[in-house]
Amino acid sequence: MSYLLRVELPDVPGSLGRLASAIGAAGGNISAIEIVERSSGVYAVDDVFLTADDVMPDTIVSACNELDDVRVLWISRYAAGENLFLDLEAVESMTESPGQALERLVDALPDVFRVDWGIHVRRTDDHIEVVRGTTAAPASIPDELSWPERLERGERIDVPDKWEGLVAAGTAIDADSAIVVGRRGGPEFLDSEVARLGHLVALAGSIARNA
Repeated sequence: MSYLLRVELPDVPGSLGRLASAIGAAGGNISAIEIVERSSGVYAVDDVFLTADDVMPDTIVSACNELDDVRVLWISRYAAGENLFLDLEAVESMTESPGQALERLVDALPDVFRVDWGIHVRRTDDHIEVVRGTTAAPASIPDELSWPERLERGERIDVPDKWEGLVAAGTAIDADSAIVVGRRGGPEFLDSEVARLGHLVALAGSIARNA
């Protein structure tokens, strides 16, 4: 079974080694580690991709939480395993087809940000329409969804009641459209993730305009 573990740990020498040892002792096998956010000399937030065929995920979590100053933020099944689709790969995909840069980015969002879905939405006179969405994306968007004026530089979104249990973030493409991503059950979007989303959307728009 493959899992994605998001963990906060001290940004000091040896922390990652102790974490890896604890995961291994609990029966997990690490496939890849990606630094999601870092405050030099204070803390780091890492995504750890691991397999644990004969171990319950709670066992892995307990082993990590027993370490000093280590906190598991989230663990979930993750089918992609170690095949990470990083930001640079998304950029490469966009530049391969500049006229479809936004579409390419939307399609890549679930893998790049480890989210359940990504959508390109646009406001018309009477509603918000989905221009493009990934497989699990909602077919329609509630009118009470926070709108792009608030998303200029990217931010977390307060979701409607009907989306209870979902965390979302978005960033504006222009005055009438935006890119929104959603995760069911967390974890909350970090500042670094929101910033990355903003940068990638801005880059996609620039690539498309210069196509």
